[in-house]
Amino acid sequence: MHTLVSMIRGINVAGSRPLKMDRLKALLEDLGLLRVRTYLQSGNAVFDSASPDAGLHSLAIERRILRDYGYEVAVATKTSKSMSAAAVANPFLRRPELDPAFLHATFLIGLGAARSLEGPGLPLARGEEAVLRGDVVYLYCPNGYGVTKMNNSFLERRLSARATTRNWRTVTALERMARGEPP
Repeated sequence: MHTLVSMIRGINVAGSRPLKMDRLKALLEDLGLLRVRTYLQSGNAVFDSASPDAGLHSLAIERRILRDYGYEVAVATKTSKSMSAAAVANPFLRRPELDPAFLHATFLIGLGAARSLEGPGLPLARGEEAVLRGDVVYLYCPNGYGVTKMNNSFLERRLSARATTRNWRTVTALERMARGEPP
């Protein structure tokens, strides 16, 4: 059995496109996933499956939400191991002067050929930083994620991928849940 984490972009945002977590849990169980646990009201789920294929799970969840609710969503799914690797790879954690309350991780879905944040055109405000490692963009947004221009829409255009972002507290809670610990 394999433990995976799914993060859904596009539900329960500012009161639009509602999908209660008990219904999400039932939807995931209907897909044959086991020990489904949700976290917060923003489309985060941890579950077990016989298949470790994260892409297959993302696609199945996206299709089921579209079929059942009519919402086109993006789903980033990571194995427990890859979620732990993503948590450890955050380059900002080695800088104690940075406040972890302003750390975020953007999970890229279907990363295309454009695999770089190097070069001109990054809309970084004063103090902001962004680092791409694999299929995760680590963000430090000291002015708040709500005002940064380094958001999902920008990163999707720049990197030819779909994206969903989580604050660092949520990332670490999901990683702990995937390891079988409480959030």
